[in-house]
Amino acid sequence: MTLAHPPAQYCLTKSCLPFRYKLMTHETTGKDRDDLPNTSLPEIAWLFLKLGSIGFGGPAANTALMEQEVVTKRRWLTHEHFLDLLAAANLIPGANIVEMAAHVGYVRAGWRGLVVAGAALILPAFLISLTLSWLYVRFGALPQGEALLYGIGPAVLAVVWIACYRLGRAALRDRLTVAVALASLVAALAGVNAIVVLLAAGAAGILVYEAPHRLRSFFALALLGQSFPLAAAPLAGWIDERLVQLGLFFLKVGALLFGSGMVLFAFIQEDVVEGYGWLTQQQLVDAIAVGQMTPGPVLSSATFIGYLVAGAPGALVATFAVFLPSFLITAFIGPWIPRLRRSTVLSAFLRSVNAAVVALILAVSVSLLRTAIVDVWTVIVLAAALAAMLRFRVETLWLVGGGAAFGLLHFLITSA
Repeated sequence: MTLAHPPAQYCLTKSCLPFRYKLMTHETTGKDRDDLPNTSLPEIAWLFLKLGSIGFGGPAANTALMEQEVVTKRRWLTHEHFLDLLAAANLIPGANIVEMAAHVGYVRAGWRGLVVAGAALILPAFLISLTLSWLYVRFGALPQGEALLYGIGPAVLAVVWIACYRLGRAALRDRLTVAVALASLVAALAGVNAIVVLLAAGAAGILVYEAPHRLRSFFALALLGQSFPLAAAPLAGWIDERLVQLGLFFLKVGALLFGSGMVLFAFIQEDVVEGYGWLTQQQLVDAIAVGQMTPGPVLSSATFIGYLVAGAPGALVATFAVFLPSFLITAFIGPWIPRLRRSTVLSAFLRSVNAAVVALILAVSVSLLRTAIVDVWTVIVLAAALAAMLRFRVETLWLVGGGAAFGLLHFLITSA
């Protein structure tokens, strides 16, 4: 979840309170690499392979695991450095947990450490998603596969609704953000492009919270972001057109993704399902389920989607494209993170964008509802999953697994 000021559940020490982050010191710029011995690349790779393999439970769980390993256990960073990094990662687009891993790798081993740490964190989720993709294509159409998906759909819908609820509590802070969320929801349901919705929301935030003359810089950056994927369009004549379209789509998503990783599925709903027609609505539900069943960042769903669209090459292209902006942003914006952290313009932009993110996720859930809820039993699964998350804080992995088990049990009983 990406917020200008991270909510309380991200607080990892007593010094971490909402809206009370210490200003960045020299150590957050990477200069402390000269004062401490570098860490070996194999050690960095092993740590982030481990974190990428056990990082179930979403952003909060991944952040807590990284803090324990990097700060408490190995003392690679101070608590203040880690908290400043967490705050700064919330101000830039991309996969925040990958950006944090890349930054830690850079601090400990320079540019090579940046690449190794980020890639090692992604690799386990990529391999698991690739395996699930193959199994899905191989067995998804069989009765047993359909039975599993029968129970998974309502559980996934519960996950999406809970994400809306938790994000909404943090993002909808005043009348403006509520108004932005409502307008964004109406626009999304009316078919307005998701990028247009996000950029319009950000512009509204700057217009209200900041001086109008600063809008010019915002629109210049927005235009650059929109034209970035289009600049590679001439490459379409050189390689497979579908792979190019797939790569450009996920490159755009990775470069413009603010807010929860769940907003990825709003882009997929609009472009991949309704635009290109590469996936069905049911396959979108299944892609969300894969994202919840695998460790690491939710964006690992790109691997599954890429495989469904264009096989193994599609999985590689989609994964590379969706995470590439996170590496580039960390590499080029890292030295200026302290300024971004204190930017009132960017904070105003994100305040409204986060409200729009909630609306986009809610709009996706409207489409998922028609696919996932087909009878009274799926309603019961949905209600049970909601209760489990709200009352008992059950991890999403167990929810999805429980839904699959219920679907299989339902199949065995009804087919007996």
